[in-house]
Amino acid sequence: MSAPAPGCDKVLLVQAELDGELGAAEAAALAAHRSGCPLCQKAEAELLRTRALLRGEPYAAVPEAVRARVMARLRQHETRLAVASTMVRPGRRLWLWPSLGGFGLGAACAAALAFLLVLPQGGDLAVAVVASHVRALQPGHLEDVASTDQHTVKPWFDGRIDFAPPVRDFAAAGFPLQGGRLDYLDGRPVAALVYQRDKHIIDLYIWPASTVPRMGGGTAIHGYNLAHWTQDGMTFWAVSDVEGAQLDEFAKLWRRGS
Repeated sequence: MSAPAPGCDKVLLVQAELDGELGAAEAAALAAHRSGCPLCQKAEAELLRTRALLRGEPYAAVPEAVRARVMARLRQHETRLAVASTMVRPGRRLWLWPSLGGFGLGAACAAALAFLLVLPQGGDLAVAVVASHVRALQPGHLEDVASTDQHTVKPWFDGRIDFAPPVRDFAAAGFPLQGGRLDYLDGRPVAALVYQRDKHIIDLYIWPASTVPRMGGGTAIHGYNLAHWTQDGMTFWAVSDVEGAQLDEFAKLWRRGS
């Protein structure tokens, strides 16, 4: 038998087949391919061997408190890494996520640690807002519903979150609505409305106001301006790389309701 090929673009399908995720035609095509591919044969053997070993091990559910702590730490690190990916040079962004695959696990962890050391420790919610905005700017993540019609965007959220976010279009003032999506901030699902100002994207995050008072006003984190306010029982966070004065203008339009 020949040595495994340097790489095979079908090796990940072996796992999918074992998980029952392939249709009959896909599974048949993979079986024909695997009969002549040492790499896929080796992957299948290792996966089956691992499953056999795990099948004999007792299962113990992780306590909810432990799971919550682990997930909170993972979200915190993801947030800080997403913001850190914009900090390599002033005025220049480095998209960290797509490049991690080429680093190897050790180098990726080292890079992650280096970025974490230079991030601010305070203002976690503001940092999370910026990180969510940065992630959304990556292709395919900006909108779940793309529409300039507020009467299309608003009902899209029905049944997807447990509140009805207000949706407004300010195209006449130079801030046209582009669509919306679901996101996750402050420990809960939130509505994210997407607006445009010239070539800049503005994300507006909305969720029911907490009983805990929060400081309002504007701030900036690593080149991204933020505006925060509470209105009509809702919390609002706007974030963009647009100039601070223009983001303030956008926030004032929202607060006036027109």
